[in-house]
Amino acid sequence: MSHYFASVNRNKRSITLDLKKKEALAILYELAKTSDVFIGNFVPGKMEQLGIGYDATALKGPTQIAQAVDDAIAAAEAGLMHITGEAGGRPVRPGLGMVDMCTGLYTHGAILAALQARHRTGRGQKIDASLFETQIALLINVGAGWLNLGLDGQRYGAAHPSIVPYNTFETKNGYLAVGANNDRQFKVLAERIDRLDLLEEPRFRTNALRVENREAMDAIVNDIFKEKTIEEWLAVLDGSGLAHGPVNSIQKAFEHPQTRARDMIQAVECEAAEAGHINMIGVPVKFSETKGTIRARPPFLGEHTAEILEGIGYEAKRIEQLRKDGVV
Repeated sequence: MSHYFASVNRNKRSITLDLKKKEALAILYELAKTSDVFIGNFVPGKMEQLGIGYDATALKGPTQIAQAVDDAIAAAEAGLMHITGEAGGRPVRPGLGMVDMCTGLYTHGAILAALQARHRTGRGQKIDASLFETQIALLINVGAGWLNLGLDGQRYGAAHPSIVPYNTFETKNGYLAVGANNDRQFKVLAERIDRLDLLEEPRFRTNALRVENREAMDAIVNDIFKEKTIEEWLAVLDGSGLAHGPVNSIQKAFEHPQTRARDMIQAVECEAAEAGHINMIGVPVKFSETKGTIRARPPFLGEHTAEILEGIGYEAKRIEQLRKDGVV
């Protein structure tokens, strides 16, 4: 069991079915009868080929189906890599499978909307989501700039396309992210870094001018931040109202007091783990009445096959025969 698998499969049960066998399809149809949502992750047309497409009579009812390319390829073809990376550098893939994750989040919202529609109309419907379309949607303002003004996106590294200074700057012991969102905040920044002379510099008097002179502005600010440690700069910027924070390693992110305060690390019992448990990332959205919980560790492949089959009326002997026949 990989950490990736464990991260996205907690609170689930696992049953294995060889969908090329009629008996396996019959089991799936039975499961579908008692399910609100049926999700498939196949290339278009594969579900229909297997007999589990939306138009399959046995799957009709209050059921939604989501069908889904590889994350990196979608990120490339749908524009994300074009705007990710250092200015003048090569296109870069984000450090996480953002298109994969966001497709799941879009689909999650769509499923809830479809369930709500079912409450009103009594009818289910098919949901069709794809990585490519998700990434096109995620272009948001950059995409709108192209559609309406013909402006192609650019790579800015950690910098902001239309606000300067707004970047990550080098300190004595790491990087600090700092942003001055407007001219008033730039004045505050100049005061805090003891460089009021920057306010009189013709190239930097307005944000528009600072954007035009981005390289010069960032170089000056970067040289200033090199003079102190992250901790020293945090003390200088405290209470300034400026957006700022250290660029934390993964370790430091999990050691952050907010991570603990908001229960974003949770231990889940797991007999296969050396320590008897695995640490998992907590639920990011908090509900006042229905608390989100990690109720069960991620399942091993087919771990709940017998349990699930028993739940829809299969007897132990029949389940054993299905195993011998390779159906489950």
